[in-house]
Amino acid sequence: MVDQVDVLVAGSGVAGLSAAVFASRHGRRTLVVTGETLGGHLLSVGSVEDFIGFPKPLPGYDVCPAIQEQASAAGAEFLPASVLRMECTADGLRVETDQGDVAARSVILASGSHLRSLGIPGESRLRGKGVSDCASCDGPLFRGKTAAVVGDGDSALQESLELAQHVERVILLARGASLSGQQSYAQRVLENPRIEVRYDTIVDEIVGNDAVEAVRLRGARDGAPALLDVSAAFVFVGLEPRTSYLDGFLELDDDGKVPTDDRLRTGVRGVLAAGDIRSGSAGQAASAAGDGVSAAVAADRFLRDGQWPSPFQIWRRDGA
Repeated sequence: MVDQVDVLVAGSGVAGLSAAVFASRHGRRTLVVTGETLGGHLLSVGSVEDFIGFPKPLPGYDVCPAIQEQASAAGAEFLPASVLRMECTADGLRVETDQGDVAARSVILASGSHLRSLGIPGESRLRGKGVSDCASCDGPLFRGKTAAVVGDGDSALQESLELAQHVERVILLARGASLSGQQSYAQRVLENPRIEVRYDTIVDEIVGNDAVEAVRLRGARDGAPALLDVSAAFVFVGLEPRTSYLDGFLELDDDGKVPTDDRLRTGVRGVLAAGDIRSGSAGQAASAAGDGVSAAVAADRFLRDGQWPSPFQIWRRDGA
């Protein structure tokens, strides 16, 4: 086990890095266990529009490196590793990573989320062969062609707009009768001549041998089958929290997220949660940054006064 740190941050997206900045600025020895990729899924987002104070969109791949620079300047340390499990000890917490164990007095869970898959035939087999979740990365590969986007939330709308800058035609396949993302994105999608929206549509299969050739569809209301010829399928049907490593350590809500109180404290003493991983998260970059700051301040307060709510208070607040 390495020397004890005051605050261990599990995750290096906006929430985790923001927590690292403020935990370090409060004079706490802070270690960020970065996870698989420093920066989280923002790295694949071509344009971040909801970061307060920046009127012009920011490239997603620039946001987290900039916050990391702030965290490093404040004194935060970084460990390129993944958290495997955690347990309570007499002195605090033991965090097991694939690069060794770390002792921590407090932990901020900020491991974020990953894109949910459709779980249909052809999706995993054709990943990297026309199935993608990064329009800015893979869109240029399909210039002059038709691409499908599956989903109707913010990510699907944003990526449709990004994709329309590269391909000849985008067909947005929405499962519901309307678009569920922000009105700002929805209006631009509906006004874009390169984007066609098809509502009440379920995707049952992605078809192709060595590359995507079509998607097999079904009407959500009438069940009518259809085959749509496309060269790519970009899937954005929601997010799943990265919480599998917490199994058996603390209770999760029905969505697999971590319940907290209003200071982002969990039912385990010394453990807080911030960003997408937290129950009730707004799921925006700006709110993730605020979560990280709030969690860091709460962790500092705990390390000073040792006060922690009972699990009952946290579960009761969340209606559990």
